[in-house]
Amino acid sequence: MTLRLPDTNGALRAYEPRAVPLALTTGAPFTSRTVFSAAHVVADPFADVSPVSAAAVDWDATLAFRRHLWSHGLGVAEAMDTAQRGMGLDWAGAAELIRRSAAEAEAVGGRIACGVGTDQLTGPASLEEVRTAYEEQLALVEESGAQAILMASRALAATAKGPEDYLEVYGHLLRQAAEPVVLHWLGPMFDPALEGYWGSDDLDAATDVFLEVIAAHPDKVDGIKVSLLDARREVDLRRRLPQGVRCYTGDDFNYPELIAGDEQGFSHALLGIFDPLGPLAAEAVRVLDTGDVKGFRELLDPTVALSRHLFEAPTRFYKTGVVLLAWLAGHQDNFTMVGGLQSARSLPHFARAYELADTLGLFPNPELAEARMKTLLALYGVTS
Repeated sequence: MTLRLPDTNGALRAYEPRAVPLALTTGAPFTSRTVFSAAHVVADPFADVSPVSAAAVDWDATLAFRRHLWSHGLGVAEAMDTAQRGMGLDWAGAAELIRRSAAEAEAVGGRIACGVGTDQLTGPASLEEVRTAYEEQLALVEESGAQAILMASRALAATAKGPEDYLEVYGHLLRQAAEPVVLHWLGPMFDPALEGYWGSDDLDAATDVFLEVIAAHPDKVDGIKVSLLDARREVDLRRRLPQGVRCYTGDDFNYPELIAGDEQGFSHALLGIFDPLGPLAAEAVRVLDTGDVKGFRELLDPTVALSRHLFEAPTRFYKTGVVLLAWLAGHQDNFTMVGGLQSARSLPHFARAYELADTLGLFPNPELAEARMKTLLALYGVTS
């Protein structure tokens, strides 16, 4: 049946949903790239909460989604930005998420890495308090058996006086880390509070400080996760990394070309867009494992339009589209989010996300996706 979808001008247009999904199967982990999906959390829709109260998580649905990702060979990057860290999920909720997901990963043999931040700090903090907060979270992640991802810290960005403070804090943490970690550089388009990270608004100067941190402790850095949405800068950065330190792209605009790489190297992946794209992304990487770069690009390049739509400005609200697609795909029974962020995007945005995902064949059950989209449209007043 034809749907009537609203456009950005408020007009309704006809859309004929796809009848048959893309045929995708589960599979083993990859051989040519290390790939993580930053996974979202599923809210408990029956909890009596508000946007300012602690998050209520549907743990069964949240863990089931992680098993879905693992079944396709993907690693899970847990308690990251996609899981609404600092946007509905507080440290207590993130800590519980880390414990539960790490235990589930051990049970099923899934790869997992977890975010380490400072979000237990809710007000002005000293440099020592920032360091202590990082230490607390690092200890929990290491005790869980997961790999640690040292996330960018709002508190450090607010407290640091210059590059030397970043060098001191990160140097201290890397000396403490039991195993090599992933260093995460999240740009201000994802979180405005991270403007000037590494001690400078000049990205060239910031890059030099970032590389200085890595150069001082290369044995403690498994890799870097870069989310600046600048492919040229990422390529330049990865070419300057010490041997053995990986680059995990977090560029949700340019990931196919960055993962494919060039004659001088390639990026691995740690991406929020691989939450809705999980099975398709996995299929593409398995094609790349055979050396077929052209086949890899033919599968993944068409997904960029959807990713750019979900991550359009304000980029930090991309999680809303991610959860919408999980609901439409049948991975959860509700379209609610912790913090009430299901309201963070418009109906025209939702309609375009549905259309792009449906065109790609991402919905395992197109009829279910269509029915749920009709329900959403009706909620907004589109009755036929």
